[in-house]
Amino acid sequence: MQWTEVSVLTTNEAVEAVSNILQEAGASGVKIDDAADYANLKPGKYGEVVDLNTIPHRTTGAEITAYYPETVFVPEILPTIKQRVAQLSQFGLDPTPGTVTTKAVADESWATAWQKYYHPVRVTRYLTVTPSWEAYEPVQAGEQVIRLDPGMAFGTGTHPTTILSLMALETVIRGGESLYDVGTGSGVLSIAAKALGADHVEAFDLDDVAVRSAKTNLDLNPVAKDVVARPNNLLNDIHQPVDIVVANILAEIIVSLVPQAWENLQPGGHFLTSGIIADKLDTVVAAQEKQGFIIDNVLQMKDWRGVIAHKPTEDE
Repeated sequence: MQWTEVSVLTTNEAVEAVSNILQEAGASGVKIDDAADYANLKPGKYGEVVDLNTIPHRTTGAEITAYYPETVFVPEILPTIKQRVAQLSQFGLDPTPGTVTTKAVADESWATAWQKYYHPVRVTRYLTVTPSWEAYEPVQAGEQVIRLDPGMAFGTGTHPTTILSLMALETVIRGGESLYDVGTGSGVLSIAAKALGADHVEAFDLDDVAVRSAKTNLDLNPVAKDVVARPNNLLNDIHQPVDIVVANILAEIIVSLVPQAWENLQPGGHFLTSGIIADKLDTVVAAQEKQGFIIDNVLQMKDWRGVIAHKPTEDE
C-alpha cells in the first residue's frame, strides 16, 4: 500500500488544532514534532539526565505530519486542509507559517523496518552484542556472543553505561562466582556474567516490563538458561551474600543501594556500579567509602563513569 505524508509547519499554540484538522481529513495517524516539548524537558525525580545534544530536535515552531492511505485522494482534501489551517487565526491561534507539503511514502513492514539499523557490535575485548535476528558467529578465540532483542522495552546493550558494566564484569569474573544483577533492564549483564563464567546469577528489577524483557533475552542465550529473573526493589529482603553485586542504575539509586550491597557481599566480593554521570561520581564514591568499600578502579566512557569496588577481607 502507498501512503501520502502531509506535513504542516506551524506554532506550538496551534498544534492541537492542526492535528485535529488532519485527523478529520482522514489521517490514519499523526506525528508531532514540537520544539516546546524539548524545551520543557526536565530531569526526572531520580535525577535522569536530559541531554538535548544527543536528541535530534526542532529548536523553533512545530511540524505536524499526517499519514493518509491510498484510499484517500489527497489532492482532493489538500485545499480544505490549507484553508482550515489558515482560518485558525480567526479563533485566536497563530498558524504561521502554515506551510503544507506532501510526500509519497513507500510501503514498508513498519514492525520490522527499524531492524536494519542494528548490527553486531564488539563492546569489550571478549563480548559482542548482536540483535537476535543476525546470524553472527564468533570470529576469534574467547569471544562471547550476547543475543538481544532491541525491540523489547530496553536497549541494544551498547550504551556507554552498559559497556562500562560489561568491562567491569570482564575485570573481576574468574569463573564460578555468584552474582546479583540489580536493575537488570534487558538482562544483558546477567547474560554476560554467565558467558564470562559466573555460576549462580539472579536478576532483579522493580519494573515488571523489565523483568519480562530480561526473561525474553535470557531465553535467547542458552548460557543463561538458569538465571533467575524476578521483580524486586533493589536488594530488599535479600539476605544471601554473593561474590558480585552489579548495578547499572542512576547515581542516586546507587547511593541508597550501598548498605544493601555491603550486607549481601562476601568479604572480598566486588561491587560494580555504572549509570553514573561524571558530576555524580564523587557522591557515589563517597557513599561507598563511607560504608567501608575500597575503590579499586574508576572506568570512564564519554561523560559516564563506572566504579569497581570491593568489600575488604579481615586481613585488609
